[in-house]
Amino acid sequence: MAEIEIEINGCKLTAKPNQTIIEVADAAQIYIPRFCYHKHLSIAANCRMCLVEVEKSPKTLPACATPVASGMKVFTQSAKTIEAQRAIMQFLLINHPLDCPICDQGGECELQDLAMGYGSSHSHYNECKRAVYDQDLGPLIATDMTRCIYCTRCVRFGEEVAGMREMGGTYRGEHTEIGTFVKHAIQSEVSGNIIDLCPVGALTSKPYRFTARPWELDQAPSISPHDCLGSNIYVHTRYGKVMRVIAKENQAINQTWLSDRDRFSYTGLYHPDRLEEPIAKIDGNWQPVDWQQAFELAAQGLRETIAEYGADKLGALASPNATLEEFYLLQKIMRGLDSPHIDHRLRETDVQDQVTMPLFPGLNMSLAELATCDVIVLIGSHLQKEQPLVALRVRQAALQGATIVVINPVDYAFNFKVALKKIVAPHVLLEALTEINISSILTNKKSCILLGALSLHHPHASHIRNFAQTLARSTGASIGYMTDGANTAGGWLAGAIPHRQAGGTAIHHQGLSAYEQLTKPRQAYILLNVEPELDCAHAKHAVAAFTQAKFVLALSLYRHPILQTCAQVILPIAAFTETSGTYVNVTGEWQSFTGVAEAFRASRPAWKILRVLGNFLNVPGFDYEHSDNVKQEVKEKVEQAHFSVAHPDSSNPHSKQQERPPIVLSRIGEIPIYATDSLVRHAEPLQNIQDKMEGDIASARLNTKTANQLQLRDGDKARIKQGHAEVVLPVKIDDRIASDAVWIAGGIAPTAELGDLMGAIEMMKI
Repeated sequence: MAEIEIEINGCKLTAKPNQTIIEVADAAQIYIPRFCYHKHLSIAANCRMCLVEVEKSPKTLPACATPVASGMKVFTQSAKTIEAQRAIMQFLLINHPLDCPICDQGGECELQDLAMGYGSSHSHYNECKRAVYDQDLGPLIATDMTRCIYCTRCVRFGEEVAGMREMGGTYRGEHTEIGTFVKHAIQSEVSGNIIDLCPVGALTSKPYRFTARPWELDQAPSISPHDCLGSNIYVHTRYGKVMRVIAKENQAINQTWLSDRDRFSYTGLYHPDRLEEPIAKIDGNWQPVDWQQAFELAAQGLRETIAEYGADKLGALASPNATLEEFYLLQKIMRGLDSPHIDHRLRETDVQDQVTMPLFPGLNMSLAELATCDVIVLIGSHLQKEQPLVALRVRQAALQGATIVVINPVDYAFNFKVALKKIVAPHVLLEALTEINISSILTNKKSCILLGALSLHHPHASHIRNFAQTLARSTGASIGYMTDGANTAGGWLAGAIPHRQAGGTAIHHQGLSAYEQLTKPRQAYILLNVEPELDCAHAKHAVAAFTQAKFVLALSLYRHPILQTCAQVILPIAAFTETSGTYVNVTGEWQSFTGVAEAFRASRPAWKILRVLGNFLNVPGFDYEHSDNVKQEVKEKVEQAHFSVAHPDSSNPHSKQQERPPIVLSRIGEIPIYATDSLVRHAEPLQNIQDKMEGDIASARLNTKTANQLQLRDGDKARIKQGHAEVVLPVKIDDRIASDAVWIAGGIAPTAELGDLMGAIEMMKI
C-alpha cells in the first residue's frame, strides 16, 4: 500500500497505513511517554500515558492505539497533551508506594523517570493507599506487587510470546491484582523477560536483589555461552565483579528477549567450587603451584608420554562452549605434536558421516526466515528446552499458520500448536521417519527440517541426518542442525574435529572422534573445560579412559572430584565474562566479545593458557598478542579454503540403515535444560527452578503401558541396567513417554554410572 503523509509537531513524516502514531514517532525519534506499550506485544492501551493531541479530535488520543491517517496532525508537546499526561501520572501515583530509596528498580525505573517529567509536587489524593500481598514466583523473580501499575506487559508476554499464560489479572478496578492464577512458580524457560518488561519495581531479579544500584554498574556487551543461538547480552559489573546479565537487542538473533539460562547462569561464576589457582599432583598429593611450574609440569608430562607411547596416543577433548580461538589453538597444539585426535562433539556417538557434513552443522536460513516458514519438521528435538529462543521463532511461524510436524520419543508440551506428531521409542525412530509421508507436506512450500539433540545424540544419528538431507534435497526444504553448546559451528571452522583442519580442509589421516577416544583410550589427554562424567556421551567410559591414562592435563573452571582423581595438572580458566573470544552461531554469524570482568583469583583466559602451552611445547606459530590475531588467522583459512562436500548416495555404506539387534526397552537420555554445561550446573537459582519445572530429574519415567508390562508403579524403586552398569532410581509414571522407552536424564550425577545416552536397558522392580 502507498505510504501516507502525517505531521508530528510540525515535522512532516511518511508512514504506512497500518502504523500507529507511536510507531511513526519512535521511527522519527520523537519521544512519547508510555508504560504498557511494547513493540513486540499487542496493544493494550490501558496505561493512557501516551495520550497526545490530534487536530480535529475533541480529546486526546492514545498514541499506541490510534492508527495514522492521511493529513493527520499530532502534537506531542502541546499544553493539552502535557495536561493529559500529567493527569494520568497523578492517577498512576495514587496507590503507588513512595519507596524509591529501597526499590531495586530505583535509578532505572520508567515510572520514576516519567514522574520527574510529568509528576506533581503534591497530590490531590488524601485517602489510604491500597496494598497487595506479594507472590512467590520462584527463585528467579522477586515481587513487590503493591508497586504494580497494571500495564499487563507481563501478562501479554506470557500469553503472546512465551506461549504460557501463567500471569493474569484478578478482581476489578483498584482491587485488581496481577499474579499467577494458581499459586506456583513461573515455569517458562524465558520467564526472566518480564523483569525487563516491568516498567516499575513490581517484578525484579531475585538473585540480583539488593546487591547493587544501577548507577554503580558498568555495562558492556557480550555473547551468551550456552546454546547455538548466540544471544546478545549486556553484562553489568561493579568493581570488576559480575552483578547481573540482561538482554541486548538484536533483531536478527534474540530480538529483545533472553532465556533464563542465559540471564541467570552468571550466578555460577563465583561458586565455592571455582578453581582459584593452578594445582598439580606431586607425589600423589594435590598442591597449588605457580603458573611457571604448572606449564613446566604440563609440558613435561605431555612430552614424556609422547616419547614413551607416540603422538598417536595423545587425545584432546573440548567443550562445545569453548571459543573459536581456544578451539583453534588446541587443534594447532595437537597437530603440531602430530596427533589428529581432537574433538568437541562430546555427547555424539555416531559421526561416521562426518566427511559428508557441510562446512559446519547449522541452519541455512536466518531466524527471521524460520519464523515465516509454512512447514517446520522437528526430529528428535525438545526445542523449547534446548534453544528456547529458537522455539519462540517456531511459535511465531505457528501463530501465522505454519504446520508443525514432530517426531520425538516424548510428547513434549510445546509452546506452539503441533499439527502432526509421531511419538516413538528411540530404537524405532528411523522406521517412524519412513512411515510418515513428510515429503508430501514439505513439497512446494517454504519449509525447514530441524534436528535436535535427541537426533544428534542418537546411536544412529548418521542415518537420521542422511534421511533429513535426502528429504531436504527432494523437497527443497532447508535443514537445520540444532547443535550442542554455544560454538559447535566454531569448533568445525577452527578444525577442532578429527577429520578436518581449520577452514574445512580435509586431512588424510583422520583422528578419533570424542566417543572413540573413550572406547579406545589414549595414554595422555588435554581436556578443555570438560567434566568427564557429566559432559560425555558415555560417562563410565570417560572416567575409565581418563583414569587409566598416564597423563591428563585439564583446563577447568571448577574443582571437580573426577578431574582430581584422573588428572595430573589442572589449570584455572577464565569464564566467558573474563576473557575475549568469538562464537559462531547456528546461522554462521561470527560474534566476538571482550572480557568485561576481572579474572577470578589466579585464573587466566584459556586462549592465553594454550598459547603459552604451545610455546612450552616448542610448537611453532604461537606468538599471538591478542585473541583477535587468532580469530583473523582462522578467518583467513576459512576464506582461502575451497570447501566442497559430496552428498551421500546409495553407494555410501554410511547412508544405509544397518541391521540392528532388537531392543526391548531403550533409554531416552535427555540432558535437562539446566544441566547442559558446567557454568549452568553451578548456578544455584537455575538448579532450584529446574526442580520446580521438571520435578525430580533423578528418576526413571515411563508410560503406564510400559510400567504395567514391567509390573512397576509410580513411586517404586527400580534397578536400571545398561551394559555392565546399573543404578537405582525412583519410578515416575509419565504418559508423554513413548512405549518401550524410559526417560533417564543424562548430564547429572545420579545417572552418571550408566552408559550411552540412548541404548538398550533392563529395568526391574526392587
